[in-house]
Amino acid sequence: MSEKTPPLWLRIYTFLVYAYIYLPILILVIFSFNTQKLNIHWEGFTIAWYDKLFHDSQVLLATRNTLIVAIVSTLVATIIGTMAALALQRYRFRGYGLSETVLYVPVVIPEVVMGISLLAFFAMIKFTLGLVTITLSHIAFNIPFVALVVRARLHGFDKTIEEASMDLGANELITFWRVTLPTIMPGVLSGAMLAFTLSLDDYVITYFTAGPGSTTLPLRIYSMVRFAVTPEVNALSTIWILIVFILLFIGEYAPRRRT
Repeated sequence: MSEKTPPLWLRIYTFLVYAYIYLPILILVIFSFNTQKLNIHWEGFTIAWYDKLFHDSQVLLATRNTLIVAIVSTLVATIIGTMAALALQRYRFRGYGLSETVLYVPVVIPEVVMGISLLAFFAMIKFTLGLVTITLSHIAFNIPFVALVVRARLHGFDKTIEEASMDLGANELITFWRVTLPTIMPGVLSGAMLAFTLSLDDYVITYFTAGPGSTTLPLRIYSMVRFAVTPEVNALSTIWILIVFILLFIGEYAPRRRT
């Protein structure tokens, strides 16, 4: 089939949609090179804000904390969420409906409510706030998102390939590692990427569960923009945008190079 050229109005509409999404990001990147500290209008070109950013110990510490929390919470939430999705998809047990409903509650309740409830829980058990409490909180709200994505993948899963594996002599564990997991791996990876992104971006729940010395990047950025959005904040945002585009590029073109 030959490709059809979209009508002019559709191309204009598409251009306006992309401009609406990416024009503010482009402005942010441009103003990260602005010499004016107030960042109200363009004054001149400089990379001094990037140099200042890389020598800001508080930003570097917040970045380290953010990556530690995101990586650990993503790994744990992905394992638990995948197991929960498999259990809910394959088995029916007493309290199944309640278990399914409770699992997805963190997805629909406001983050403020969950943040306050986690803070009250940690205070009740007298658990010191810090990176550990932030990580546990991120695991708690990431599990449902992973489970949702993996369950969507399991809906089209063909159980006959597992039966064929066990007919050929493989036990349940080998069948899971060599047949089931590779088949649902796209869903598992998608859930992990979603959990990682949510953890990097979270502010509200982190605000309630953070303690002294456990400031993450969203908390640090908010403290930096309380009075004004300086070029240093723009520089930090630009670096994160660049990292995201690099990851997207790798995810898009790496599979094509293998085929």
